[in-house]
Amino acid sequence: MNKPAYSHPEYHPSTDRNVQLDHHDSVRSHVHQQVSTEVERLERRIEILRLTQAPHVPVMISAYERMIDRKKSFLQNCDLDAQRC
Repeated sequence: MNKPAYSHPEYHPSTDRNVQLDHHDSVRSHVHQQVSTEVERLERRIEILRLTQAPHVPVMISAYERMIDRKKSFLQNCDLDAQRC
């Protein structure tokens, strides 16, 4: 039986991506959009978790908040690098 290499619902290798790898602005824009989307998803998960009564919720929220902070930091650093180049 052949299983798809990536069965995660958020990963779709056949998704139409208009990224031109030889154009830095196109790649930068694509990465920025992807990371921003990930941040939005994590923020929605946190909102849902805040409504949940479970003992593990604070740990999960803390982990998601750290992930958001790192992704936002990455976006800021990319913007700084883009201005320098």
